[in-house]
Amino acid sequence: MSARDLQNSNDMTLGQRFWQLNWILILLICALASIGFAMLYSAGNGSYTPWAERQMVRFAVGMSLMLAIALTDIRVWLRYAYLFYAISLILLIAVEFAGTVGMGAQRWIGLKFFHLQPSELMKIALVLSLARYFHRLSLEDVTRPTQLLFPILLVAAPTALVLRQPDLGTSLLLLIGSAAMFFLAGVRIWKFILIGLIGLASIPVGWSMLHNYQKNRIMTFLSPESDPLGSGYHILQSKIALGSGGVFGNGFLQGTQSHLRFLPEMQTDVIFTMYAEEFGLVGGFFLIALYAAIVIYGFAIAMRSRSHFGRLVAMGVITTFFLYVFMNIAMVMGLIPVVGVPLPLISYGGTAMMTVLIGFGLLMNVYIHRDMRISRYGDDHRS
Repeated sequence: MSARDLQNSNDMTLGQRFWQLNWILILLICALASIGFAMLYSAGNGSYTPWAERQMVRFAVGMSLMLAIALTDIRVWLRYAYLFYAISLILLIAVEFAGTVGMGAQRWIGLKFFHLQPSELMKIALVLSLARYFHRLSLEDVTRPTQLLFPILLVAAPTALVLRQPDLGTSLLLLIGSAAMFFLAGVRIWKFILIGLIGLASIPVGWSMLHNYQKNRIMTFLSPESDPLGSGYHILQSKIALGSGGVFGNGFLQGTQSHLRFLPEMQTDVIFTMYAEEFGLVGGFFLIALYAAIVIYGFAIAMRSRSHFGRLVAMGVITTFFLYVFMNIAMVMGLIPVVGVPLPLISYGGTAMMTVLIGFGLLMNVYIHRDMRISRYGDDHRS
């Protein structure tokens, strides 16, 4: 069906929008989540409690939310992008005064049924707000430095709040993901080089502002063997688990490092090492291939979108997803310092899973409305 033959999204029935969903992408998401359930079952020593069962419930709720977002008119997300950002920012500020402390950090807001981590929601809010801002600018406008002051403020405010929690990993995700959005919007490369040089020059100042545990993580990354039973224990055990899996792994529920409890927090940040120990190099490549397929689909959806807003949203969502995957796997392999980033759809965690599925809802929303052209003022037409 050509774009000319497609109906306006306001005229499409819910059923018509439903069948416009990208079912291959949904299948890939479910496949990843299923692997996550299996690994949480293994982390529980062959029991659905305490992690796998809760994760399944969260996934079911998240999938419902994802579909609801996907079937909403894309102009709703354009119209209310700044409102979503404002709510997320208010929640981040609320963490400062009424946040719940866990593992030495104040990052959550305690609600009746779960703990909400506003910094996760901000990742999506930033994508939407930056996409809305740059959607209204021409390429000529983007080249003007004065036009970049407002989006820089949009990024700087939540990043500063997240750094105060402290959460260096999430703040890096916000910065790198936002930088990708700036680049995709047409900001000249020399500006990134200039900011990079300023960043390198300010490393001594930044080092002095880091918390002691953050400095220890960087020193441990450079030499984990210097304190094998202390700060280096986490990464050393991860590497041992990765290596012990060999080519084909030790088998499901047969991982020695994980089931003998040598791996700390194996249900969250280092779950990839437990998976690699049980399924080996072949299993690791299979999981990475699933992630790669989702990233490729995401970029294809972005390129297919006829609206600038849709392209920016899709690219922002899939870039953030890629950064999640890259930083987690690189972290447990010892390629980057430990930053506490979960593995999407695999690691245990409520807000992180909801954030990923909200992002996929927006991605599929862009796919459904791929033939809609949205002017700078929010109205649409079909070519």
